[in-house]
Amino acid sequence: MRITIKVGVICAAIWIALKMAFFYGGMNTQNMLPIAVLLNILGVLLAIAIGLYLQKRKDTEEGNALRDIKNAMTAGVPYTIIVSVFIYFYYAKIDPEFNQKQIADAEMQILKSLDSPEGLREIQASNKKYEVMAKDEIYAEMRQGPQNIYSAKFTMTVGLLAMLLLATVNSILITIIYRKVMFKRM
Repeated sequence: MRITIKVGVICAAIWIALKMAFFYGGMNTQNMLPIAVLLNILGVLLAIAIGLYLQKRKDTEEGNALRDIKNAMTAGVPYTIIVSVFIYFYYAKIDPEFNQKQIADAEMQILKSLDSPEGLREIQASNKKYEVMAKDEIYAEMRQGPQNIYSAKFTMTVGLLAMLLLATVNSILITIIYRKVMFKRM
């Protein structure tokens, strides 16, 4: 197995271990979500940076920038896939209550808006099809949004797309930094 893939898998395993430590430590609250996301971004960055560094140290011949970007991506893509699949199982099987709480909070906000006459008028004015609907029908229609957004599948898909984009951008930037600063031929 290539060193870049090993680094991506190791970094993903470390992030998964940290996420599970948050869960079992009782720190899987809404306040800790930005920290988990930040650690995930750091994990992608470290997987790419360390993987590319080790690959460039191992290479005996001079490579080009496209080869370096490809090598960096071979560390970032396994990380992205492993973490995205874990995110699906985490929110579907390990901690489904987190998404259920998010859905309940969103539904409570919808109900609060519908219960006030001003909020109901604003909602009816914002969408033509709501003008002729009763409050219960509007609620049934509006609650589909949070149920779709806070599903495990949606979270995995958005996470996968975002991390792939992040891995691509980081691969390009780290390649530029390494080629201009660290592995510059004197």
